[in-house]
Amino acid sequence: MTRAPAGRVIVITGGARGIGASTARLLASRRAKVAIGDLDTDLVARTASELGIQGFGVDVTDADAFAAFLDDVTAALGPIDVLINNAGIMPLHRIDEEPDDVTRRIVEVNQMAVIRGTREIVRRWKAEGRGGHIINVSSAAGRVPIAGASTYVASKHAVSGFSNSLHIEFQADGLPIDVTAVHPAMVSTELSAGFAHKGAAKPVTPEQVADGILSALVRPRPDVYVPRSLGVAVRTGGLIPRRVGEWLNRVLGGERAALDAMESPERRSYEERVGGQGT
Repeated sequence: MTRAPAGRVIVITGGARGIGASTARLLASRRAKVAIGDLDTDLVARTASELGIQGFGVDVTDADAFAAFLDDVTAALGPIDVLINNAGIMPLHRIDEEPDDVTRRIVEVNQMAVIRGTREIVRRWKAEGRGGHIINVSSAAGRVPIAGASTYVASKHAVSGFSNSLHIEFQADGLPIDVTAVHPAMVSTELSAGFAHKGAAKPVTPEQVADGILSALVRPRPDVYVPRSLGVAVRTGGLIPRRVGEWLNRVLGGERAALDAMESPERRSYEERVGGQGT
């Protein structure tokens, strides 16, 4: 069964820029009722105004603030049909050099916010006697290792496992709730600043990821890979020995990509914005 986005109330976290903004733009063009939330209150207001949608400031790591955000969206647009947990950060560090507050921040934004947001929306849907669709933006890093981004990779592995477990849980309980994990390759946004993109792997655009999210909304399924060919590589990678996987990582240019990027001056502004240097 296909489901057009028109008329559906769709919430996107981390919606002021990058994947979130591109997804909001695409869904608004398909006549969905879109609301975006972001920590950057000035930028979220500008993006929402530009796209003609609702925008709210929210710290996704604050459970009460997340709940209030969903209340505000419901008051403005009506009951929520889709939650897209997109907010995420990727500070780069060798593990022995990573400040503890940076580790906590990565886990709070990338993992805990997804869990808390999901729990909050599911409680609402159960109370309302209705279902919905949860889309969690994970990463190819949820399947493939990256030296220099170990905590980020761990957080995305968690999102992938969380999403797959929810899918089974809701099916077992007979709940009409769809869950999709989206796994993009490296995306050409500020998050990938400083990456040289060597080897066979090429970055995808935020618009390509938005297309993948739209495809999952129209035809729900547990996993979406961007590009689609990534899914074949990931599934095959799970069947091959670790050393072969490491060789493939080198072929794709990923062995030192993050390690080299962390030394790049192009990366400094992103690391400062997301608190990647620590307190």
